[in-house]
Amino acid sequence: MRFDKTEISLAAVAIALVLFGFVSPGWLIFLLTIAFAKALVVQGVVMQMRSGLVSFGQGLFYCIGGYTVGMGGQFFGIHDAIAALSLGMLVAIAVAMVLGLLLTRYRDIFFAMLSLAFSMILFGILVKSPELGSTDGFNVHNWTIFGWAPDGGESSQHTVFTLTILAGLVIAVLIHRYTKAGIGVICEAVRENEVRVEYLGLSPRWLLYGNYVSAAAVSALGGGLTALATGHVDPEMAYWTTSGEFIFIALLGGLGHVAAPFIAAVVFSVVRTYAIELVPHTWQMILGFTLLGVIVFLPKGLWSLVSRKKAGERA
Repeated sequence: MRFDKTEISLAAVAIALVLFGFVSPGWLIFLLTIAFAKALVVQGVVMQMRSGLVSFGQGLFYCIGGYTVGMGGQFFGIHDAIAALSLGMLVAIAVAMVLGLLLTRYRDIFFAMLSLAFSMILFGILVKSPELGSTDGFNVHNWTIFGWAPDGGESSQHTVFTLTILAGLVIAVLIHRYTKAGIGVICEAVRENEVRVEYLGLSPRWLLYGNYVSAAAVSALGGGLTALATGHVDPEMAYWTTSGEFIFIALLGGLGHVAAPFIAAVVFSVVRTYAIELVPHTWQMILGFTLLGVIVFLPKGLWSLVSRKKAGERA
C-alpha cells in the first residue's frame, strides 16, 4: 500500500501531536481533544458540502454517537471504548440508511431543513426522557481499552487524546483517498451538474445516499470521542446550535483539503475559549466577526492561505 505526500504529512503531524500531549497542560489537551473530535463531525459536513448538500442537522449523528457510548456503559455493560465507539457508528449507519432514503430525494434548503428537523426530533425525545437524565443528560461510566483501564485524571485524558488523534488520522486518510477516487470526483460532479451525471448512466441519488451514510458514521465517531473526553452526554448534542457550530467550522476551514476541518476546529476552539474569558457577554459577536472576516478575505476558508503559498512557490 502506497502513501502519498498528504498521507505521510498527516501521519507525521499525528505523531507530533501525540508526543506534544505528553508535555502539554491538561487544559490544552482537553481543548485539543474536543476540537479534533468535533472536526470529525465537520468532516461529515464537508463530505456532503462537496456533493452540494448542506446538513443543518449533523448534530443528530454526533448525539447518537455520544449517547450510544454513554448508554452502552450505563445500561448494557459495554465498557470497552473501542466497542462502544464502533457500536455508535453502527447505530448511526442504521439510522442514516433509513433517513437517507427520504433526505436524498431533496436538495438545497429542503435537505437542510429536513436534516435539522430530524435532529430536533431526537433533541425533543431526549429532553422528555427522564431515564436518560432529561435536559441534564447523564455521566459516562468508567471505560477501558481492550481490558486496560486508565488510572483516571491525566492518564485518562492522555488516552482519549491519543485515541482521538489516531481516529482522526485514520478517518483523514480514508476521506483523502475517497475524495481522490472516482466516486469522490463524481460526488463533486453531482454538485456542479446533476443532470450530466445522470447522462453518464450513474444515479446521483444513490451516490448522495452513500455519502450521507458515510458522513453519519464519521460524525458518530466524533460524538463518541467527545463523550469519552467529557465524561458526560446531554441533549444539547442534538440541538440546532450544535449543528450550526459544525457548519461554522466547515465554512471557516473551507473544502480545499482534508486537514482544513482540523485546523478550523482548533482555531474555533481557541477563539471561543479566550473570547468567553475576556468578553463573556459578547463572545458570540467575536466569533461572528471572525467568520465574517474569513468569508470576506478568505472566501475559500483558512486552507486557502496554504494553497496560495503553495501556488506562489510553484510560480
